[in-house]
Amino acid sequence: MSNGPLMPKATAVWLVDNTALSFEQIADFCKLHPLEVKGIADGEVAAGIKGMDPVSSGQLTRDEIAKAESDPNHRLKLAVSQVRLPEVKRRKGPRYTPLSRRHDRPNAILWLLRNHPELKDAQIMRLVGTTKTTIEQIRDRTHWNSANLSPMDPVTLGLCSQIDLDFEVARSAKDRPAALEQAGQTLLPAEVTTAAEPPAPLNPFEDFSRPAPREEREPSIDVDSVFAKLKQLKRSDDDE
Repeated sequence: MSNGPLMPKATAVWLVDNTALSFEQIADFCKLHPLEVKGIADGEVAAGIKGMDPVSSGQLTRDEIAKAESDPNHRLKLAVSQVRLPEVKRRKGPRYTPLSRRHDRPNAILWLLRNHPELKDAQIMRLVGTTKTTIEQIRDRTHWNSANLSPMDPVTLGLCSQIDLDFEVARSAKDRPAALEQAGQTLLPAEVTTAAEPPAPLNPFEDFSRPAPREEREPSIDVDSVFAKLKQLKRSDDDE
């Protein structure tokens, strides 16, 4: 579907009042339903809307309108603008924060410092649009409002999106193992640290035909001494 005019209903009002185009032609150009265009012609729809001339705005030409009036099957084509607008380049810098949300930035910074200490100051600055001085003041509890700050999720506050936060956290996670390796530390995964110790490997040259050492063998039972104790217990019972 091709793009329609900037103000479709206002354009349809002007075309209904100033041209002999059919309802289907106007509806196709303005991306409206033909019954809606018929309602505009009957005064039931778009009451109070002032018509907008698509010719003066450069969206249609007189020749295109004349061609469509002479041929009911012709469909109006949107005129191509001859003026090329320059592309707006995004400035590099802190994220813009609306005035209504700026008082929530210290709470968001405190939340990031507590829940994601691996984030660098530059990453926090990109997420919530703050300055390094403010981050240091909140970290050192020298901020003028430190006593009243409470950690709050910046995503919930609308200061950044969850995608941006996950991206910065994932970037910090990639940089963290390299930093630990340079410091001489290693961070093992939980599967390795919580795994059970494997059994000792068997020695293929060990001679299993020889008896085990005395301390490893089970203690032997003296049958004669056991029966002698049982006889003594029986005699004591008979005497009683």
